[in-house]
Amino acid sequence: MFLQYLSLKLGIASDRDLAQACRDAYHPHVNKLLWVVAEAAIAATDLAEVVGCAIAFNLLLGIPLWAGVLITAADVILLLVAEARSFRFLEILIGALTALIAACFIFELVKAQPNMADVMRGYLPSKEIITNKDMLYLATGILGATVMPHNLYLHSSVIQTRAYPRTTAGRTLAIKLGLVDSTLSLLVAFVINSAILIVAAAAFHYATPPLEDVADITDAYELLATSLGSKAASILFGVALLAAGQNSTITGTLSGQIVMEGFLSFKMRPWLRRVITRGAAIVPAATVAAVMGREGVSQLLVLSQVILSLTLPFAVFPLVHFTSSRRYLGKFANRWYASIIAWLLFLFISALNINLVVQSAISGSFGGLGSHRRAV
Repeated sequence: MFLQYLSLKLGIASDRDLAQACRDAYHPHVNKLLWVVAEAAIAATDLAEVVGCAIAFNLLLGIPLWAGVLITAADVILLLVAEARSFRFLEILIGALTALIAACFIFELVKAQPNMADVMRGYLPSKEIITNKDMLYLATGILGATVMPHNLYLHSSVIQTRAYPRTTAGRTLAIKLGLVDSTLSLLVAFVINSAILIVAAAAFHYATPPLEDVADITDAYELLATSLGSKAASILFGVALLAAGQNSTITGTLSGQIVMEGFLSFKMRPWLRRVITRGAAIVPAATVAAVMGREGVSQLLVLSQVILSLTLPFAVFPLVHFTSSRRYLGKFANRWYASIIAWLLFLFISALNINLVVQSAISGSFGGLGSHRRAV
């Protein structure tokens, strides 16, 4: 929420998205590095979407994983339909998909009937997350999947499409209203993300008897009906997975446009951008699906989210730099205490990622399948 607030403030106060601000302020070599990292984040997101949708097709329709990966290439048609409408239509479509995901998991949550005292205790972090490499790997993946670095570029651009007077008073009001809108939207996301984890804990690890051998999404899908006593629980789980993938399609493509135009001043038709990005994601996903099957696909899914987290500091640093400087934002620059919080967040995210890399290097593995099973 805090980082998205900084992102919208940058867009409103400077009339620049994060990529454009980097291009104006940094050396070309630095910008090329930031662009490559941002593209890597977008590719990782698209990879996760390809894998997630392929798993959803496999669960709901019985389509082989490799075939499901190839089917995801057709979602460019969805983008063409959306592109033919307005940006407002895209926002409504994203909102509808998010509402569908929320409805599915709220149903799962009601059926799971979790112990709320245990849920509240579960929100408190444990030092084991930092010391246990397996837990740290998954926690870092959750961080990347939740914050998504390319969304910082996207939000700083999208906020400028709002109708507000380009005056000091108008910008001040727009920042306040944008903060309310962003916070409410991310509260919904927080509820959905929480529901996913709570359902998993209540349905499997706290079930009677506990179902501890849940290694991947397919296991979760197959065991949900048994644990919650409803076939609808499994079906809605697959539907939510498919909706999440399509939601990611739209935001990933929009982010790609903004990143490319902002850093390189190069424009490309959204559908062509989609084809190129999707093509790059399909090749490794289809290969892994065909050769390694569902276990390899599950590994690839988590790895893509860890990549997102590893790229996050490269978006957070310039964001904090610009919003903390009166040179770039003038009177809209962060207050001293907000700057301290922002830099501490950057250091925390960076330290978490560095710790993961160091622990993985020491152990000689980076998110192996065995580690993934134990941590789940």
